[in-house]
Amino acid sequence: VQLQVSGGGSVQPGGSLRLSCAASGSIFHIAFMRWYRQVPGKQRELVAFISSGGSATYADSVKGRFTIFRDNAKSTVYMQMNSLKPEDTAVYYCNADAATSYSSILEEYWGQGTQVTVSS
Repeated sequence: VQLQVSGGGSVQPGGSLRLSCAASGSIFHIAFMRWYRQVPGKQRELVAFISSGGSATYADSVKGRFTIFRDNAKSTVYMQMNSLKPEDTAVYYCNADAATSYSSILEEYWGQGTQVTVSS
């Protein structure tokens, strides 16, 4: 299973960006999909996650500004980021728990990071 991330970039404070993470390969089922972020010198932070049924949970720091959603038919998770702040600057990573067949266990997969920079 491969996770391809796209959508990072640079934006001014108050701006918006949308991240996408598309899963491909031999996929039977994807359970939770998550977005993490990491700033140099700090631990990776869980930003938001969403269940296969669409139930979403957010870190307090992004509640009301970020929205995670997924398209199960496309095996893709998105994160709409609005009202961006300089402290949102980080490398963002996609993560998913997926099974490759009916009988296989869920395994964790990571996508490559994408830089999000919020600066005036």
